[in-house]
Formats: sequence, C-alpha cells, structure tokens
Amino acid sequence: MKSLDESLLAPLAPFRRLDRRQIREILDHAQPLRTERGHDVFTQGDEAARFFLLLDGYIRVERLTAEGDRVVQLHIPPGQLFGIARALGRDTYPASAVAAADCVMLWWPASLWDAFEARYPGFSAEVHRTVGQRFEEINSRVMELATQQVEQRVASALLRLSRQSGRQTDSGVEIAFPITRKIISEMTGGTLHSVSRLLAAWEKARIVESRHRHISVRDPARLEALSRTGGGAQA
Repeated sequence: MKSLDESLLAPLAPFRRLDRRQIREILDHAQPLRTERGHDVFTQGDEAARFFLLLDGYIRVERLTAEGDRVVQLHIPPGQLFGIARALGRDTYPASAVAAADCVMLWWPASLWDAFEARYPGFSAEVHRTVGQRFEEINSRVMELATQQVEQRVASALLRLSRQSGRQTDSGVEIAFPITRKIISEMTGGTLHSVSRLLAAWEKARIVESRHRHISVRDPARLEALSRTGGGAQA
C-alpha cells in the first residue's frame, strides 16, 4: 500500500504507539479490500489466513451456536483490527465477519502476525487491549441476556449502537449503518415478533424512528430509562 500515507493511520489504535517508519513497514505488507454490505469477509470455522484493519464501514460479528441459532456478538467500527484469531491462539475464525455497510479495509497474511507482535511491541500491546475490550463487551451482553427483560436488552442495544456509531440528524441520533429488526433480535436474544412490537410502540411514542432500515434515537433519556427498568415485556 505505497499510496496510503502512514500519517493517516497514526491516530488509529493499532498504530498509535508506533513511529512513522514502523507504520510504513507494516503498510508495505498490506493489501486493500472492498466488501459490499451484507457480504461475508470471512466465515466462522474458516482457516484464519488473514487479519484485517477496517478503514471505512462497519463489521458485524456473528456466531452460530451449536443449536444453529445466529447470535450477533458486536459491531466493529472503523479504525480497528478484526479477524485477529492468532491473538486468541486460534488458527480458525471463531465467528463470522459480515459487512454491515459497504466496507474498505486492509488485510495482511496471518503468517506475518507473529513477526508483527515480536517486532512492534506497541502494536502487540494495542491488539491485546482491543481483545480485552471485546471480551468485556461480549461478557456484558451475556449478563444482559441472563438478567434483563427483552425490552431492556433492546433499549440497551440501540443506545449502545447510537453512542458507538451515531450521527446527528433531524430525526435524532441515527445509527450509522442499516440494521434490521431481525439483526436486533439476534443481538438481544428476543424474538422477531417481540422486537417488532417494541419498536412499533417506541416509534408511536416518538422514542425512536425507523426508516428504510435505519434507526434513529429521538429521545435517548427515555430509552435510557427503559434500558434500566424495562416495562414488563417478555421474549
């Protein structure tokens, strides 16, 4: 990637502890990739032959359970690495990565992973910090599933996405990528019927607005209250 200026990557988490020469060395091994919304970047169980840096777009991380249910574990924003199975000591991907929006990314062969970690301690430290943050986020979702009603879980999910990726519009804080009610149900462990019923009620109450697969949070304070107390809805 000779055409990409290393100064553009310097503020990103994987590179912020490196100097420009080190960033340039890493970039010289990178290859560009574009993936359209809805397409897989890789699939759970595939050989972890590459790792990636997301430059633009959003990645949805999905996992199939032993029973065949699809669970959305998290969304990865621009500026982060993903597909870093080697950081977990794995040679296959533990989950699937799906483009939640049109994505632009860089990738490197997994064969370079060990060399990067050994040669660039700052890179290694940031990678393991990111892994820790993702485990914490996934554990928080597990706790929500175990302790909260579906109404609380859906409210929490919409708040989290609006804070992570939201952009201010006339309709409120819009989640920056298309998201369907089915995906929300897979994020929160609720049924599609329950999620649809909740969103319809919240739209009527002007708490959220849903239009063309885009959801805006109109009243974050009321949604925050729902995330804490719920309203008795069941999954």
